[in-house]
Amino acid sequence: MTPVRTEGWPQWPPPAGEEQRERLLRVLDSGKWGATAGGETEAFAAAFAHSVGAAHGVCTVNGTVALFLALRALGVRPGDEVIVPAYTFVASATAVVLAGATPVIADVTATLHLDPEAADRLAGPRTKAVMPVHLAGAPADMEAVGSVAERHGLAVVEDAAQAHGARRHEREAGVLGDAACFSFQSGKAMTAGEGGIVVSDDREVYERLWSMHNVGRRIEGDWYEHPELGWNLRMTEFQAALLHPQLALLEGQLEHRAARATALGRALEEVEGLDPVPAPAGTTRHTWHFAPLRYDPPAFGGHPKGAFLAAMTAEGIPLDAGYRSLTHEPSLAPYTARMRPCPVAEAAEDTVVWVRQPMLMADNAAMADIARAALLVQQVFRQRPFSR
Repeated sequence: MTPVRTEGWPQWPPPAGEEQRERLLRVLDSGKWGATAGGETEAFAAAFAHSVGAAHGVCTVNGTVALFLALRALGVRPGDEVIVPAYTFVASATAVVLAGATPVIADVTATLHLDPEAADRLAGPRTKAVMPVHLAGAPADMEAVGSVAERHGLAVVEDAAQAHGARRHEREAGVLGDAACFSFQSGKAMTAGEGGIVVSDDREVYERLWSMHNVGRRIEGDWYEHPELGWNLRMTEFQAALLHPQLALLEGQLEHRAARATALGRALEEVEGLDPVPAPAGTTRHTWHFAPLRYDPPAFGGHPKGAFLAAMTAEGIPLDAGYRSLTHEPSLAPYTARMRPCPVAEAAEDTVVWVRQPMLMADNAAMADIARAALLVQQVFRQRPFSR
């Protein structure tokens, strides 16, 4: 039987453009490949920070390290605690461990973003920071998170790994906390294969970030003077050369994905039990790193999420299973504090699926294919109800 969709999906990242090739060759021919030798990395850091309305940016080797540096720059030290949401990529928590601190895992709301009330309940005398995650490219409820932070004296680190260009109440992700971290890993909206950046409006935070990512040197200090504890966590000139031209492409790509997400939502109105997960109220630009959908097994003959994913893949629609709750990650258990059940995040393990960014770079017909495949799978599943 022919699958619903036989056509492939768009390549991500897209093929390199002419400006990227020219910049890469210029770096190659210059012989100045490290961030301290050429000017590409500093130029890109400044341009990216400006694009989100921040005063300063420091490029790093990846997004996890960006989070680690932001936590350190804001005073998080061994023995401290940092609140992170349960439904997120594991790096949100491992960055806390890398800083020597303890992740405290809080549940999420129906939007899959950090629940401010849960964070408020978990904050204690050792808590030094809270890390809201702008999941899928929709900013968290930063006003409520900010109120929790103010009440408990916490720093706010935005995990904006998936939120390049996102806005909340028309304010850019990146200037909604004390520091914000973006990722340039291969699946992100802007990518150099790997990489990250921390942005902040605070000059002192910036100077600490710069020092720590540059082996503890001062910006105006001597090369072999290391007054700060630091590491070599610098991006290369090649990565910056790949990234800089992507700033000009981002707006069009965001508009394209937003249009596809709208088309997908309309198409899924015909499918009972497969509904878009709402973004937090106040989201004025969603970047659609992925489109999260809530799968309701009873509407599909009781078949579990795994069976649905396999059936959709067979129809040419490779949806993603999404995250496990951090409460179910055994590697984190020895490092966490006050671990409590997170029922919303834990339920999402069994009910949330994703339409990934490359699929959202296709056309409206592809979004209709997703709905058609879901209807076909639903029909088959209802004819053969699941039984244990």
